Amino acid sequence: MVGIVDYGMGNLLSVRHALESLGADTAILADPEELADADRLVLPGVGAFAEGIRRLRETGLADALGKAVKGRLVPILGICLGMQLMARRGFEGGVHDGLGWFDGDVVRLPQESADVRLPHVGWNDVSPRTQSVLFRGLPACADFYFVHSYHLRCRDGRDVEAACEYGVSFAAAVRKDHVFATQFHPEKSQDHGLRVLENFLQWRP
Repeated sequence: MVGIVDYGMGNLLSVRHALESLGADTAILADPEELADADRLVLPGVGAFAEGIRRLRETGLADALGKAVKGRLVPILGICLGMQLMARRGFEGGVHDGLGWFDGDVVRLPQESADVRLPHVGWNDVSPRTQSVLFRGLPACADFYFVHSYHLRCRDGRDVEAACEYGVSFAAAVRKDHVFATQFHPEKSQDHGLRVLENFLQWRP
């Protein structure tokens, strides 16, 4: 079963619909104890870092996620804000500690020219690393749908699974072992996004 984590800040139904269109058995999980039943997890999210991490902690979902992902090594996919919450720190609305699964900070995209407008909304090309598990079967430059003003700046470039250009190059996807995440919305990215979700569902350690 693929558990979709509900902390009140994600477009859960569109994520669920996309996964179920690929044949996945899904459940929306808001109770921390329910995470123990999931074979895979998806952490979606839309909104601000501070509010997201606060809700994860207040609901007990942050601790439950840690036990599942770091304790039982359950594969997980973070989406948009869900990816950012996996960082060490976030700098949106102050400085806030994240889940700490990636050594990096979530910072605002720089606006170095008039062409760069925030939030970054719409389709943009993504370039994955060679032989990326998450982007298997996709072209070397595929487009995905983004909605964000902040990005995860990784200290270790080996964590970056794919890059995107919007004023600067930023991490469009990251991976560390069984922890995957995308800054774009695969559930809104049509065939390319469905392929990313399918690759996550099919991945085996």
